[in-house]
Amino acid sequence: MKDEYDFSNAEQGKFCRPLEELDIPIYLDKEVKDFFIQKLRAKGKQFSLNETINSILKKDIEISSQLAN
Repeated sequence: MKDEYDFSNAEQGKFCRPLEELDIPIYLDKEVKDFFIQKLRAKGKQFSLNETINSILKKDIEISSQLAN
């Protein structure tokens, strides 16, 4: 490593992205994940756990919005 680094031409925030733009992984509890995987496999079709969980959350948002009115 150098003793000193020259940051005089550095651009602040060049590689920084706002938190809203980041895709942060969300980890499900094992029993929650297992429940949905078992239900989806029982249907015998190809499935995406990501799409399934997002659909459920969107429906929950819709229901919560209706209750708030």
